[in-house]
Amino acid sequence: MFQRLLVAIRDEFGVSRSQARGFMVLAALMVLCWFGPFLVGRLLPLPSSEISQADRQTADSLVAVLESIQPEQPTYSPKNYANYPSKTPESPRPLPEPFPFDPNTATIQQLQALGMPTFIAERIEKYRSKGGKFRKKEDLQRIYGLQPTLYQRLERYISLPAPSERNATTAASAPTSSLPAPPAFAKKAAPAPFDINTADTTQLIRLKGIGSKLAARIVKFRDGLGGFISVTQYNEIFGLDSLALSELNHWAAVRTPVQKININTASAEDIDRHPYISKRQAEIIVRYREQHGAYKSAQELLNIKILDEKLVSKIAPYLAF
Repeated sequence: MFQRLLVAIRDEFGVSRSQARGFMVLAALMVLCWFGPFLVGRLLPLPSSEISQADRQTADSLVAVLESIQPEQPTYSPKNYANYPSKTPESPRPLPEPFPFDPNTATIQQLQALGMPTFIAERIEKYRSKGGKFRKKEDLQRIYGLQPTLYQRLERYISLPAPSERNATTAASAPTSSLPAPPAFAKKAAPAPFDINTADTTQLIRLKGIGSKLAARIVKFRDGLGGFISVTQYNEIFGLDSLALSELNHWAAVRTPVQKININTASAEDIDRHPYISKRQAEIIVRYREQHGAYKSAQELLNIKILDEKLVSKIAPYLAF
């Protein structure tokens, strides 16, 4: 029987005679280790669980001693509980009552009284100090960090003067002196349609609502992208209010193609310069290219788990293969 089993093991696994014997010994040890505890429990008698009379008397005496030295439980009267005030849950702080306000003139204290956080009120003040204006109620939503729920609560209380009233106020606040009128060259030149991908800051400053700082920011964002592919990207420029955005949509057109990045030769640093791609995404794009070879189309980027279809379709016009 044993010899037949050895022959069967050698034929099945293609091992030598000594290896087959070692396999049999190992299998026997495994069976013994598996069933050994069950066999020991059945063959050996269990120790007796009966307690002797002497041990029982000793345990009873110890219990009696412990009961005699156990301290009495203290008793509490209602007077003891009266000294401790009951805790009641605090009621939530009520929101301040809104009141009509003009975001162009309201002070930081007034904005805080409306329920705005301090950093939002300071951010509005900083926006106004740089020449920013709120011409429509919706312009207040461009303040970074302003919660939509807070805006919805304050929207009906935003009080902005009509355009005619703003002009009258501006005229009334102008100094009435005998000084000569400013020279003609100080006025903005009339705008004309232009290509946003080749325009400089001089052309942008001619538009209403766009100063030198905002014009420089538009050019910097455009150069980082490699050019605009659609006028809808103007909404991504930080600091544009409704007037400046309307002016760009009216005068700035996309006419020239964008500058593309060769995804198969660019380094991670070159890819990271694009505003739509983070440093980690750029490193993984290059690493995947080194492991799997050159990309043939933008769709192959979807094989990278951290890149979703929305991002790939957004950066595809800026990639060359």
